[in-house]
Amino acid sequence: MMPVEQQLPKRAALVVNARSRRGRDLFAVARRRLKAAGIELISAHPVRDPKELRPTIRRVIAAGAPMVVVGGGDGTLSGVVDDFVGTDAVFALLPLGTANSFARTLGIPLDLEGAIAVVAGGRRRRIDLGMIDRDYFANSAAIGMSPLIAATIPHGVKRWLGRPGYLLWAAWVFSRFRPFRLSVDGETLDAVEVRIANGSYHGGTELVEEASVDSGEIVVQAVLGNGRHRLIWSWAASLMKLRARRTTVREFHGTELQLRTEPPLPISIDGEVLARTPVVARVAHCAIDVAAPQLPG
Repeated sequence: MMPVEQQLPKRAALVVNARSRRGRDLFAVARRRLKAAGIELISAHPVRDPKELRPTIRRVIAAGAPMVVVGGGDGTLSGVVDDFVGTDAVFALLPLGTANSFARTLGIPLDLEGAIAVVAGGRRRRIDLGMIDRDYFANSAAIGMSPLIAATIPHGVKRWLGRPGYLLWAAWVFSRFRPFRLSVDGETLDAVEVRIANGSYHGGTELVEEASVDSGEIVVQAVLGNGRHRLIWSWAASLMKLRARRTTVREFHGTELQLRTEPPLPISIDGEVLARTPVVARVAHCAIDVAAPQLPG
């Protein structure tokens, strides 16, 4: 039998970003299946205005919901984790986005039925959060291509075309991209991309294998080089799990790392452009409880 402190509540509030790629279509299905799985829903909220997501989360936590099931993409999930810090509420997620990197990091199935099975029968797990200055994030932040894509991708591309549309836009952005100089705690190097990782997945791909949500440290991984081809090679080597992938990057580990770039560059935080260098990357150790899959065996 699972220890009491690891058991998940059976009462929850459901909050779904109805503007995420699948949120609007799956809200009613999620509500029905959660109830069928034995979860008593205190309240259920399909939120169509992104500005109302955090106020809605705050209200249901303040009302005493022991668990809040949040449906959306990585940007949605990362945008609301701040409100769980310092509370007893469990953060449960339904991955309804394009890359779903945070769900992949936690080992949560990407299909709705599998994710609901975790909410109904998983375990309570204490995890770290990352921080950019004083802003919490769930999985990863990035400097380089990702912020350019996030800032310029036309509205509706991810919703209607999904990951293929995202990749096509990324290819167009790549033609405009330029390498930059990176400084980590005073050490300077040429870089084509930087991943600030609390979890191992970035853009739906496992890129920062040493990063873990319960390690007590933040990982800054720089893709080395001064030519765009270096980024292509690093991604390809990572996708194919080649040994050479480790030679394409340099990693820095710590509880707090100072980052500067020349020129100053935007930073995307779980897919949303929310900061700009210079910044301090930190880990918030054991910051929140999440609904996670049962341990194997």
